[in-house]
Amino acid sequence: MASDDVVQSAVAAVMDCYCVLAGHLESTVVETCRAAFWPQLLTYLAADPAPNRGPGRHYVAMPFEAPCFAPEFFFTPVVLDVVRRLMDDRIVADQWGCDVPVRGSGYQNAHADYQRPLFPERPDLLLPSFAIVVSFGLVPISRESGPIEIAPGTQRMTRGEATRAVEAGAIPLEPVTLGIGDILIRHPWALHRGTPNATDIPRALASIRYVRRRYSDDSREVASIPHRLWRSLTVEQQRLLRFPIGA
Repeated sequence: MASDDVVQSAVAAVMDCYCVLAGHLESTVVETCRAAFWPQLLTYLAADPAPNRGPGRHYVAMPFEAPCFAPEFFFTPVVLDVVRRLMDDRIVADQWGCDVPVRGSGYQNAHADYQRPLFPERPDLLLPSFAIVVSFGLVPISRESGPIEIAPGTQRMTRGEATRAVEAGAIPLEPVTLGIGDILIRHPWALHRGTPNATDIPRALASIRYVRRRYSDDSREVASIPHRLWRSLTVEQQRLLRFPIGA
């Protein structure tokens, strides 16, 4: 089990908006993933696909093929402890993808993720967390390469109040830089935005969404888990994953 002090501090930080767990992934695991994924990513970008997350921004579903998939990414005890305390013990991971701005990308508008109201008659009803996003860079993410910027505390505000506060500068957007092995855990309802990538290296930020087991939506863009990989997982690991199973 993870140190309770570490978990409590991380939970408190995410309740305020986000936290960064420095060096909680082995750098060799991340670098091995990048080495396997990078040719696929460059082939995809070379085909000049239409950006699907705004100018110069791409979302790519991550493959469930070792070493792009590693158990450490999904089942790190400290991360699971934090996510469970923020929601409950019955969680599943249901999204595994990579956000990739390239040179020429600009600023996104500040926005929230997965904010579709559960109760349309009460769109501004503030609810307990039912989704948490866990991310790590496949490359070091500096101010020049386009880090995510997050406005702390805006997940506890109505969307109109949060937008006005950010636009007025009353709540600043904080850039989150990451080294290899750092893990970002954030509340997806906090206003955030992508920033310009001023380098020639695609800024690949891999992300996993964890949700309460009883929640589902149709926003996911994911790859299938190969059946041979599924069989290699423990029953507990299988219970933590909600993805289509392939051949």
